[in-house]
Amino acid sequence: MTDRALDRRRTHNLLLFQRLLTLREGSSPFTLILDSLEQSGRPLVDEYIRRAKLTRTSVTYVAFETARPRAGIDTFIKARRKDLAVLQREIAQATTTAVSKGNTKTLIIIETLHPFLPPSPTFLSSLLHPHASLLATYHLDVPVPATSTPPYHPAPLTLLKYLATTIFTTHSLAHILARHRAAAKSLADPVFGLAEELDGVLVGLGSNDARGVVLEMEHRRKSGRGVGEWFFLPARDGLDGGSAPSAAGSTSLTVSAGKGTGVGGEKERAILLDDHPLYRASESQREDDGGGFEGDGDGGATFDLGLTEKQRRDRDGVVLPYMDAQSGEGGRGGRILYDMGVEDDFDEEEDEI
Repeated sequence: MTDRALDRRRTHNLLLFQRLLTLREGSSPFTLILDSLEQSGRPLVDEYIRRAKLTRTSVTYVAFETARPRAGIDTFIKARRKDLAVLQREIAQATTTAVSKGNTKTLIIIETLHPFLPPSPTFLSSLLHPHASLLATYHLDVPVPATSTPPYHPAPLTLLKYLATTIFTTHSLAHILARHRAAAKSLADPVFGLAEELDGVLVGLGSNDARGVVLEMEHRRKSGRGVGEWFFLPARDGLDGGSAPSAAGSTSLTVSAGKGTGVGGEKERAILLDDHPLYRASESQREDDGGGFEGDGDGGATFDLGLTEKQRRDRDGVVLPYMDAQSGEGGRGGRILYDMGVEDDFDEEEDEI
């Protein structure tokens, strides 16, 4: 990709990311966050809440796992063991109250979607209106009982992906860098946590990296066209002149903020994953180690591709068949040229060679 194309992609996708997190112009009515034990979606939810406060957006938090309200939340609803109809009325009442107070936008955050499985499109659509947007989290590592899905119905995750206008999948930075280095050396991707299939291992090393979270975005525009991109959202301590906290065994680097102005006049914190210094270092190492086979270099191969001086002389001394055709004896319509050796036995009955 050329520098001009990369700069255009950077500007376009960072502006789109900023619009999604600030709920500007109803860019995404339903945003789905897919997290796991490898990387929690809480940093992204906290960023949504922080930007909602800067844009004076009311936040309604529907809690199933949290006992106490988090900072920046206007309405905290304890949804554990509540009937779906009762919960729907409480959310609608909180949204109406926020509109009556003069808030033009409302962000409804559902902490986890597993109590609603199988998902009800009617219930989710009832929470949406021109002034409200829905942000919900789905835990990929939580098993779904097979009996909860009616026969001949799509899987809950498949249905949620179909309903969502934006999908964010969270990844650990340490795991992404490890997989990127393995791909640069043509090695198998390393596995972490439950994917290791080892007894007693639930969370792998490098999970929930303190330096920030890697976000895989899939956004669907109103036209149906999809936009995909990878972002890195640094931790709050990793910007503005400070260095991001490093995970165990990793090097601490200062991550510069993205180009452009963010919410409230502050500099945009998110950057493309391709712009991360550690990710770029792995890419440049890949080009240096196995960048190509130019000249007689080894190109990162495990065997010698070069020629010795004797091999080069022997190669230059080989007379190829087409060379005789350019001499005086050639050009006689398919005549075979053959020089007999001392070990050849001439047979009079054979055709003339």
